[in-house]
Amino acid sequence: FKDLKRPIALYVGRVAVEKNLTAFLDMDWSGDKIVVGPGPDLEKFKKTYPDILFTGTKTGQSLADHYRSADLFVFPSQTDTFGIVLLEALACGLPVAAYNVTGPKDIITAPYLGVLHDTDLGEAAKRALTLRDEVQKRHNHVCTHYSWKTAAEEFLRILDICEK
Repeated sequence: FKDLKRPIALYVGRVAVEKNLTAFLDMDWSGDKIVVGPGPDLEKFKKTYPDILFTGTKTGQSLADHYRSADLFVFPSQTDTFGIVLLEALACGLPVAAYNVTGPKDIITAPYLGVLHDTDLGEAAKRALTLRDEVQKRHNHVCTHYSWKTAAEEFLRILDICEK
């Protein structure tokens, strides 16, 4: 992203109406915005928002490089119950900006992870930029709280509760 204007805000996910992507695309932002992912609305949004970089699908190392090259991850959905992309962004060290709704508020549980806002995604994004120095803390948080081992232990704990 060396030729793009900083700060760079990144969205990763399906390019579809249910993702509330227009909240991100219309968000007041001084830098560039990047959208990574496929979807039924991709061509329409490319035409409607010519100043935004739409990369299409990225996977593996290329996807990780996109995360690590951005300054901020923005999650505009207000209906996703658990966004795996939030964990991917945090694992790559990015702070998150999102709405204060189920899903994001279940993952963004510490101040260094990101900023949630009830109504203003742009404000959340601007405030989240101040957290850029906490890269390792975000990475460690994901490794500690969302590992397969942690998930398995939680599953077994719940099974034990249910059997009692």
